[in-house]
Amino acid sequence: MGFVVFGASGPTGLQVVQQAIDKGYEVTAAVRRPDEFPLTAPSLQVVRVDALDAESVENAVAGQDAVISILGGKYTMKPVSIFSEGLGNILPAMATHNVKRLVCVSSVCVPGKAAPGETFLFRAALLPILRTLGRTAYFDMGRMEEIVRNSGLDWTIVRASGLFDGTRVTDYTIAASSIPGRYTSRADLADALLREVTENRNVKATVDVVTTEGVPRLTDSFRRGQK
Repeated sequence: MGFVVFGASGPTGLQVVQQAIDKGYEVTAAVRRPDEFPLTAPSLQVVRVDALDAESVENAVAGQDAVISILGGKYTMKPVSIFSEGLGNILPAMATHNVKRLVCVSSVCVPGKAAPGETFLFRAALLPILRTLGRTAYFDMGRMEEIVRNSGLDWTIVRASGLFDGTRVTDYTIAASSIPGRYTSRADLADALLREVTENRNVKATVDVVTTEGVPRLTDSFRRGQK
């Protein structure tokens, strides 16, 4: 099986590519600066792609069996469009090349409410801060989710919580949206994305990935927004 990863140079993208290599999959890393990409392997192809450039996106999608999108960036209060515009280029490219399987990353903050069981501190104090710092990104993720759901593809939207750098894949929880939990390690998220693609799980569904062991401090939830 071969698939292309958009956003491969980000912290989660690197985890996805490395785990894919370790598991023997053919993987294409779509990045803006291939010369700076730190991973190499016989099963890895690194291509120059700007997600906002439709032609380069189409070239990266050609010949693939599936697409993983981890497009994103740091928290900002400036207008954000990378999610909706990026998928706005990826989806037509997939249609052109008859690639049906799409897995993309979103956020648990998109629905606009805390999951059942969240602590009062998280609901009353930290969640409003997260939504303020990342409101333009979450708004654009919502637009992305809408166009993905209406794409006619075999899609899965994977929502992550506060991302942090875990050292290994854990016994994380993945289930329908609004499950309790406020952290997602990038190692766990990467594993979930690969399993969604390779095992064809949760087709036409939105799921949360929550790490339940080895979690960081609560304040780490809003220190980094980069996927």
